[in-house]
Amino acid sequence: MQFLRAEARYRTTSIPTPRPPSRDAAEAVLVEHYPALVRLAHLILPPGLGRHRRVLAAHALVQRSLCRAGAGSRSGPEPGEADSVGDAPRIPTPRTDGTVGGSAHDWLRARIVHEALRPPLRVSYGAALPRVVGLRLFPRAGGTDELALDRALAATEPATRAALALTSLEGLAPPSAVALLREAGAADPERAVREAERLRMLRAVGVTELSTDVAELLRRPEFDPCTVHLHPTDLLRRRRRVRLAALVGTVALLTGTAAGVLDGSPATPARSAGSVAPAGVAPVLVPADEWADTSRVDFTAWPARGNRTGDQGMIRRATAAWAGGASASAGLERPSLLYAGTVDGTGVVLLWAAGMLVRYTEPGTAHGRPALVKTPAHNSDVTTAAAVVLSRRSDRTRYLLAPWVAEAGLRDLHAPGSPVRPLRVAADGTTEPVADAEPNSATTHCGDVPVLQLRSSRRIVEDHAFLVADLGGTIPAHLTWTPLPVPGEQARRPREATGPLGLAAWAHSACSLVRLRGSDVRSVNRWEFAAQTLPENAGRALWVCSRADTWAGRGQADITLEVPGRTVPVTTVHHTAACGRFGQDILAGTSWSAPSGARYVLAAGSRRVVGVTAAGAVQASSREQLLAARGGGAAPLRLVGRLADGSSLQGWTSRSIEGGG
Repeated sequence: MQFLRAEARYRTTSIPTPRPPSRDAAEAVLVEHYPALVRLAHLILPPGLGRHRRVLAAHALVQRSLCRAGAGSRSGPEPGEADSVGDAPRIPTPRTDGTVGGSAHDWLRARIVHEALRPPLRVSYGAALPRVVGLRLFPRAGGTDELALDRALAATEPATRAALALTSLEGLAPPSAVALLREAGAADPERAVREAERLRMLRAVGVTELSTDVAELLRRPEFDPCTVHLHPTDLLRRRRRVRLAALVGTVALLTGTAAGVLDGSPATPARSAGSVAPAGVAPVLVPADEWADTSRVDFTAWPARGNRTGDQGMIRRATAAWAGGASASAGLERPSLLYAGTVDGTGVVLLWAAGMLVRYTEPGTAHGRPALVKTPAHNSDVTTAAAVVLSRRSDRTRYLLAPWVAEAGLRDLHAPGSPVRPLRVAADGTTEPVADAEPNSATTHCGDVPVLQLRSSRRIVEDHAFLVADLGGTIPAHLTWTPLPVPGEQARRPREATGPLGLAAWAHSACSLVRLRGSDVRSVNRWEFAAQTLPENAGRALWVCSRADTWAGRGQADITLEVPGRTVPVTTVHHTAACGRFGQDILAGTSWSAPSGARYVLAAGSRRVVGVTAAGAVQASSREQLLAARGGGAAPLRLVGRLADGSSLQGWTSRSIEGGG
């Protein structure tokens, strides 16, 4: 709030604009501060450029910032120099300590911000880029914190990224950042600084709880375009391009001449990847290494794989079925081909089209009919786009793994201490058949679902393993967990469940996954929202809410009470925001029988609950988030909680828990 009140004080802050520094002074400062200036440009530039091109563009912007240095002492650039700014607005210089070096540094910084904020189509990356042939440049891959922050930055406006860089990396005060952004052409610099401040104060992004301050993360090598890894381009594809270019050049020369002789009409331009697609048209083919050079690590980065990517007949039938079989599919964009091959005797085509994953299958014999399954998959990410069901036959399933999956194995949730069983994966990403109910060492009566433990490639993120469970849909669901809150600390966020504690927690909730089969679930998070000591020294109970989110946006919350020896369902709430990002306050209760036979009412609320009142089956109240009251009649139990802000919260109740457990 103090930050927002201060906004009015710095809206009118103005910064004088001195003459540009001399060429020698600017060059000396650029050499001294080159890594910081390139990092600044790299953070502002659009992630859509791809990691390789973004690195080169950042270096180009900094290197060409000298073009206008010393312009105040002569009428224009020296012979042979390119003036890439044109009629650019004046470049501000924030207040400095009065030294020549400080003034030159501030002038260069302001010029770089101005250039990086220009619309991408106006920035002439082409000739200005440093030339790199046969290699791809990537900043080093970071951990889950860095990956989560990178995705959050990709979703923000360039001006917000610029404000974050100026305040967190360059140390500018908000008034100076606002003034610099205004002079650099930002449409709403005050809003950009506010959004940057909110982002800087984040402790969690998505399902990742950040363990490090955002400003500290931005200083790490993962966001440093001066510390890069080198990878070769696709050598085979490069060789084919050379041959194809020679062939196309020859054919174009011959056909162009013939066309000119026949009618002299101009050629019709080819359709772009985003143009309207007629039914049966050839889909878009994503480059094989696109996933390692993009800010969107999801289905849009999948390349075409499989042993029938050249089978144009089957692919046309698949695209025609997707488009509805009409001769033209107005309004539909060309889909991307993810897979085309034969799996267990069945032809399979996977397409990605406008947020929809499409699986087309046709039998390998005359018997049977083709089938089409469409699954909405908007806002998929590195985990929810990591695996797709290719084929189900009897009690076994084959999966296609994302190109960024470096390791794969099978997990037994009922036996958290058992090791991961390796899963064989072919070169095209298809797995060996996986049994629908994997054998486990624990005796269970609830059934089982296949659970895959996957690890991302270090080319996009370091040390990132995660679990996905096959719940009968086309896309396995991502499994996470949220441990008990720590008093006095900020609310915890969902995290990966591959560690010992996460696996031990999911061992208690494994049976709940069976009930979610066929519900098109995107993710399931197990939230441990309260712990309670049972009356009569009967042990410790854990209150858990497992939230399942579907691809359609609906949510389901299952409340359970874990008492010594068993897990007991309390209630299930459908179509709710509870136990998620937008429903963090909950209260639940039930009756319980102690080993002595005495009956009690137990209730627990989440961390913001500061009082509980019970009525009906028992009359009792508590001035904390927990309640345990002896008694319990036949009347329905009613619960009301009091939140820290004074508002009330209706509680959920269920049937009695008998048997001393």
